[in-house]
Amino acid sequence: MDADALTAPLAGVMTVAGATRRGAGETVHGRNPATGETLSPAYRYGSAADVADACAAAEDAVDLVRATPTDRRARFLEAVAEHLEALGETVIDRAAAESGLPVVRLTGELGRTTGQLRLFADVVREGSWADAHLDPALPHRTPLPRPDIRRRAVPLGPVAVFGASNFPLAFSVAGGDTASALAAGCPVVVKAHDAHPGTSEYVARAVVAAADATDMPPGVFSLLYGDGPGLGTALATDPRIAAVGFTGSRSAGTALMRAAAGRKVPIPVYAEMSAVNPVFLLPGALTAGGAELGRAFVDSLTLGVGQFCTNPGIVVAENGPGLDAFLAAAADAIAATEPAPMLTSAIARNYAAGVEALTTVATEIARGPATDAPNAGRAALFAVDAGTFLSESTLHDEVFGASAL
Repeated sequence: MDADALTAPLAGVMTVAGATRRGAGETVHGRNPATGETLSPAYRYGSAADVADACAAAEDAVDLVRATPTDRRARFLEAVAEHLEALGETVIDRAAAESGLPVVRLTGELGRTTGQLRLFADVVREGSWADAHLDPALPHRTPLPRPDIRRRAVPLGPVAVFGASNFPLAFSVAGGDTASALAAGCPVVVKAHDAHPGTSEYVARAVVAAADATDMPPGVFSLLYGDGPGLGTALATDPRIAAVGFTGSRSAGTALMRAAAGRKVPIPVYAEMSAVNPVFLLPGALTAGGAELGRAFVDSLTLGVGQFCTNPGIVVAENGPGLDAFLAAAADAIAATEPAPMLTSAIARNYAAGVEALTTVATEIARGPATDAPNAGRAALFAVDAGTFLSESTLHDEVFGASAL
């Protein structure tokens, strides 16, 4: 596929084993969280039949992909990276429009995505991942001879990958889960995230073009659109799927884990889910530089509007002058932090509700400036004594965004 075909206007389609098709279910659009603008084209959710077709194609491709020489598999991954680079500004601009993330951040993320693909290509060629062993025969062993014993790791089979909301490139259609599965010789069926359907279509084009260029079987990759409880569960419970890769919320991840564990033959779910990321401020560190720590803490808290997995959600410290200096500096920094758009309107609503819930049981230390901008996340810092924290289980939950307790 040449660059013009890669960057042609979006068509609002899924990809099943190299062929595009339109869904027939619920209509969804990409939306710019910074402006509220609805983006074209419209996408339609796939059906149970689409899931079955994608999984059947992946199963048909399993033996072919397993038998693919490692150098060709590595060239496939490198070709995906090359086609993503050919998309360049086209996919970056669409990802920026669908996520509200700055172009400079997404430019770096595209580099991370292509770097991951090339890293896995190098690993495939190096070969130690196969864990190959040969124990030579012992024909003269008594009382019975032993034949030679050969062992190596083999691909599990088709893998279902769920794209993440906060990394539309590096943890999505051709992100780390997809790259590692393809490197291992496993066909992949991706469920695109609703937040960036257009970005997903562009990236799917790059993967399909790379598969064509390196003579990989069409069933090596498919891309579907659909909701988690419906299409996502159908994908995780299809008997042809051998593993799941997931990045996202704890509620969605644990739902997938339950579905996978409830199968007649359970399968592994490799899930990176949310966490509160506790931070412990030791008295000596606070005494030595409480104010400096407070400012650095807010830099981490507000990075990406708090939508990173490393966002510090809970801080534990002893009362004292050092903590007072930390809180004063943190409050000043939060008050000076302009709100920025969150990834989706749903994430922004959930964040606002989570912050409001904290106001009922904790003391507000600082809030970011008020704004009328759509979907903006105002940074927030709350405090509570240890006894209340231990007795109020709601305080133990993550509030996804730039808030901390």
